[in-house]
Amino acid sequence: MRRVAIPERPDWREVAEASGFGFHTLDGEPYWDETAYWAFTLEEIERDLEAPTAELHALCRELVGRVVGDERLLTRLAIPPAAWDTIRESWRREDPSLYGRFDLAYDGTGPAKLLEYNADTPTALYETGAFQWLWLEALRGTGALPAEADQFNSVHDRLIATLGRIGRARQLHLTCLSDAPEDRGTVAYIEDCALQAGLRTRFVDIGEIALRDDGTFADSQGAIRLLFKLYPWEWMFADAFGSKVAGSGCRFLEPPWKAILSNKGILPILWEMAPGHPNLLPAFFERDPRKAELGPSFAKKPLLSREGANVLLVRDAAVLDRDEGPYGAEGYVRQALATLARGEGGYAVIGSWIVGDEPAGIGLRESAGPITTNRSRFLPHAILG
Repeated sequence: MRRVAIPERPDWREVAEASGFGFHTLDGEPYWDETAYWAFTLEEIERDLEAPTAELHALCRELVGRVVGDERLLTRLAIPPAAWDTIRESWRREDPSLYGRFDLAYDGTGPAKLLEYNADTPTALYETGAFQWLWLEALRGTGALPAEADQFNSVHDRLIATLGRIGRARQLHLTCLSDAPEDRGTVAYIEDCALQAGLRTRFVDIGEIALRDDGTFADSQGAIRLLFKLYPWEWMFADAFGSKVAGSGCRFLEPPWKAILSNKGILPILWEMAPGHPNLLPAFFERDPRKAELGPSFAKKPLLSREGANVLLVRDAAVLDRDEGPYGAEGYVRQALATLARGEGGYAVIGSWIVGDEPAGIGLRESAGPITTNRSRFLPHAILG
């Protein structure tokens, strides 16, 4: 594993715009960064990233099976009791999942370590599944990369196949907060995949979804029966319509049981389930006195934070990095510090995707500091050797 600096394509912004990648630059700063790429060997991909991703996915599904029947664990995750039955029924119905993203610390020298699981509303999807593949093809075409260069990336094809299996040519509604460019771009990509899978689609801003007298959710044209939502379950359960989910007759992507896995409280539960697992970091709830086992170096994370908000990193009792934000009232976990890959661009975290219950590919985010935030950049990768 190594970071390789290369010249960026002079026309990549025009290519991005033409490809529908409208959020390649955010707040005037580059989000997509092709001034370098990360190179891996096939062995590193298959042994150190793909296989652990499959194992972590299996562990997480085992965890859900335990948590849904344990009120003590649901309480530790700060999931509101009013949502428990909805989550349980979703799991027992075997409501299908479309995707999820494990964020991994890996520098090529040891087992990949799970930092967190973005199981409900993961982004960086289009840039992983589509645009970095277009980048690879372009550079192979010009000779900037060897013709045999490859990529761990079946995200696009797996999205289409999984949406086709779940949707069965039905109508799929899609929703998010449409004034968020990254969210809207991600949903547009899912919609394009759904169309390729043979579904009929309709986008509706989440603020325009109504609750009808018969208990169904609807847009201006009628009932919503299958809904892809880039909107967190914890926000939905707190909304006025949150208590109406169970009786709405609507199926969701992601399903309600993903509210368990999108919670950083799974980190200590996973450690309790599989202590010493090579792909897990020791982790404890903040109120657990066993957190002292981590000593003076640890990461402190809110159960429900996003984009690194309210994360605190401490090394040898001194603050290494911190990010402010609105989270934390729901509680915290402590996790051992992990070694991140480093290069000229700073620190790199690997996002390893599950699509349709199978490992599907990776994308990398780089940050000047060790906390990945909404200011972090996306870099492509290639398999060489």
